[in-house]
Amino acid sequence: MGKVQESIDVDVPVTAAYNQWTQFEEFPMFMDGVEEITQIDDRHNHWKTKIAGVKREFDTEIVDQVPDDHVAWRTTSGDVKQTGMVRFEPIDATHTRVMMEMDFQPEGMAEKAADMVGVLDRQVKGDLKRFKHFMEKRGTESGGYRGRL
Repeated sequence: MGKVQESIDVDVPVTAAYNQWTQFEEFPMFMDGVEEITQIDDRHNHWKTKIAGVKREFDTEIVDQVPDDHVAWRTTSGDVKQTGMVRFEPIDATHTRVMMEMDFQPEGMAEKAADMVGVLDRQVKGDLKRFKHFMEKRGTESGGYRGRL
């Protein structure tokens, strides 16, 4: 099983970073390779991705969510096997550390080789950089889910 841990500091308050992260259908705006996410209900999403020319579809379930603190998920079906959590840590009133942890099961020789050379690590690091740019350019979140799951 592979593991990824990355973090980035974003120049927005913790509430803005958290609220934007809960807008799952907007992930394609900053996540490379994510083509579409359909939010089914408060807990479930359907993902369509294309990474390195490989298309995947899978479903995720939010298993734990605390406003301004974290969102944890797991896949429930499809081509991808993973669990993960993104944490939001206030640095001060206008800065937030966003920390991503993922455990995943690479499938096939190509994914196992990609895992060995850190492809997913670079992918997640790039996604967090794009999230930072997205938030800092925008200055505010586009919406948010404040429920606790």
